[in-house]
This record gives sequence, C-alpha cells and structure tokens, in this order.
Amino acid sequence: MVVNISTRPGPNAQAIIDRDMDVMTGALNPRYPFAIERGQGARVWDVDGNEYVDFAAGIAVTATGHSHPKVVQAIIDQAQKFIHIAGTDYYYDVQVRVAEKLAAIAPFDEPARVFLTNSGTEAVEGAVKMARWYTDRKHIIAFYGAFHGRTMGALSLTASKVIQRDGFFPLIPGVHHVPYNNPYRCLHGREEQACRDHCMCIDYIADVLFKRVVPPDSVAAIILEPIQGEGGYIVPDSRFVQQIRDLCTEHGILMIVDEIQSGIGRTGKWWGVEHHGVQPDIVCSAKGIASGMPLGAVIAREHVMSWPPGAHGSTYGGNPVSCAAALATLELIEQGYMQNAAEQGAYIQEALEEMQTHHPALKHGRIDGRGLMVGAELVLDEKRTPAKALRNAVEQQAIQNGLLILGCGESALRFCPALMIDRATVQEGLERFELSLTQAEQAAGLL
Repeated sequence: MVVNISTRPGPNAQAIIDRDMDVMTGALNPRYPFAIERGQGARVWDVDGNEYVDFAAGIAVTATGHSHPKVVQAIIDQAQKFIHIAGTDYYYDVQVRVAEKLAAIAPFDEPARVFLTNSGTEAVEGAVKMARWYTDRKHIIAFYGAFHGRTMGALSLTASKVIQRDGFFPLIPGVHHVPYNNPYRCLHGREEQACRDHCMCIDYIADVLFKRVVPPDSVAAIILEPIQGEGGYIVPDSRFVQQIRDLCTEHGILMIVDEIQSGIGRTGKWWGVEHHGVQPDIVCSAKGIASGMPLGAVIAREHVMSWPPGAHGSTYGGNPVSCAAALATLELIEQGYMQNAAEQGAYIQEALEEMQTHHPALKHGRIDGRGLMVGAELVLDEKRTPAKALRNAVEQQAIQNGLLILGCGESALRFCPALMIDRATVQEGLERFELSLTQAEQAAGLL
C-alpha cells in the first residue's frame, strides 16, 4: 500500500500550534503536531485536510469511535432537556440508569453501589477516601510503574515517571510502592522464566513491607491496574493478581482495581481484572465510559460504600449529558464492540509478532495485551536495551504517515484504537505503523 504524505502539520495546523504556544500552559508541551478538524469512527482529519488512522482514540477514550451517531444523538437529546442540575443535590433518571448499568456489570458477586465523577483521577481519589473510611486504616499500597492520576492523592499513588511527581512533594503520607509483576523486566533482577515460576513481588510485600515498614492491619487498600497502562501496557501473570487478592482477603485489606484504561470492554471483557479470575472490592472507571464526554465512576461492593451523607461529593460528577452519552456507549459496547475488540486485538498482536521476524527493534521486544489494549516494547538488542529515542521517532514519523499512535512506558507503543474499528482500518493502520517503524530504524542505522 502506498501512503500519500502531504505537509504535516500544514499551515492551518501550524497557526493553531503557534497560538497555543502563546497562551496554553507549558505543562502540556511538547505535544504531537496534529490539530484536529473532525473525526469519524477510527479516522480523523486535521485542519489542513490530511486524513489519519487513529490508533490512540484520545488515550483509549473514544470507545465507540469519533462522533458515533447514536452517542451524538443521545447528547443532543439530553442537552435539549437540561444540561446540569447537580446530582449531589437533586435526582434525575439518566444518572440512576447509568449507575444501575454499572452496578449490573460490576466484577464481583455482590450488590454494588456507584459514585459518579468527572474523571479517572477523581475516581481514584474517591476510592482511596472510601477505603480509608470503611477500614479505618491509613496506609495504601501501590505499584512501581503505576499511573493513577495527577491530583495530589492520585499522584501520591502514581509511580510511572519522575517528571509527574518531581516538584510536588510532600505528597499524601501513608502510600507505599512495591514492584509490579513484569517477567520481561523483573525489578528483582531475575530471569524471565524464574519470575514466571515464582514472582517475588508478593514475597516483597509479605516479607519486607509488612515486617519492616507497615503492619498489614494498618493497610486500607492495595490498588493496582490489571494491565499497567502508562507504565508500558504490561500484562502481569494472573497468578500475581490472584496472590494480591489472597493477601487482601487474609489481612482484611480492600483490593482496588484501576480500570480507567483497561475497563469498559477494551480488553474484550467488561473489565481487565476478569482475565485474571479474581473479584476486587472497588473499581475505578472512566476514559471509554462515555465515548469522550467527561465521566468517571467508583463502583464498590455495597457493604464497602458505607460512608455517610456529605462524606464525598462532586458538583459535575454524573453530568446528565455525560450520562446520556455513557448509556449509548455501554449499549453499543455490549451489542458487539466488546467482541470486536477481542477479535481485532488478537489480529494486531499476530501482525506485530510477524513483524518481529524482520524488524530489529521488535526482534527482542515485548508484545503483549488483551483485546484492543496492545503494547509493543521496542529494544535495541538481545539485552533488551530500551529504544526510547527510536520509539519517539516512530511516533513522530507516524504523524507524517497519517497515523496517530502513542507511546507508554520507557520505550513501548500502545495500540488502543476505538472498539468499533474494522479490519480494513486496522490493516491500514498497521501498514502505516510498519512504514514508520522501518523509516525510524533506517534513520537509526538498524536497517
């Protein structure tokens, strides 16, 4: 396939970028040189008319694709009725219906209750507050590589990149980070097979943290991503997650799963944790829940969400327009997009594995994922030296070739398009990716 390349960014896009640089916060820069005009499904167009395949989906947010007609209509219909009323003070049907649906698909065998937020970060904040309230304990365990958000509480749990935390200390006390299961890069320095045979991350919690730092009966919760997102699209061994569950049960610790990126059908199941065969106590959700409208949720076992009136609240949480978008989104995902995610994700993994046979940066790399949450870690050699500069070059080259794709971790790329993406668009995107990878490898002298 021949990819037509015009100037990217074009003059209209560059003008927007220049204006943005004058007034927007520098905390957001540098960004990718793409200025969107419109989107449809898994494709987007910039303000100069260039077309792109979108493998990023707004950081795994536009689950049903850009501007899905049913989602758009749901937004219009609700906006014509009322846009805001504050669910902390009043009642409205669309909020209740979203909560009922989320409770029905909660990944545990117990009635659930729901608190609606504006974002994933707020969901994490709410979950931590709830865990401390319910257990009357103060300490939280999180993992290295985790990303849970950027507000002070969520940031205290995050341990993905130094830049995200540096300059904001002191963070909230009582948070303890431990290694996350990653056999490809075992933080204990062990060989991959040895790590798979026996993960020492659980031993570290039980034999080091609990004996030298904090007793287990002071720990309110362990929070983990069933698949680490920002940390590199790392899929842990299921036994590791199961042992976390066992540890929580043994010591009366709540298990919080951050499903903000891995939930709502992206992995081919409603929740990423379902692939591991365990049931959590609290779920944090957001991103794909409303196809791009701001909405998040804390979903908890009924007996855990026991805080009293006034203990928590949100002016905009459960916004009626966002809730309407969520209902349309959840219906579309249930009616076929979740199954499509499983099928297209498997195809992407197979295609990437085939590319390993003739691309140096993939030869010794890591390819893993579930559904349309697929990661490819680029490395320079058999020692698995991270190819960060090469990964960055692939991202930039992809823009020139009409593909939006995002990095994660130190040298990985994430493939997280809309769950409705069809096979032809997947194939087109993969061809543009391989072209970009080839060009980056050639420029780096690897080919």
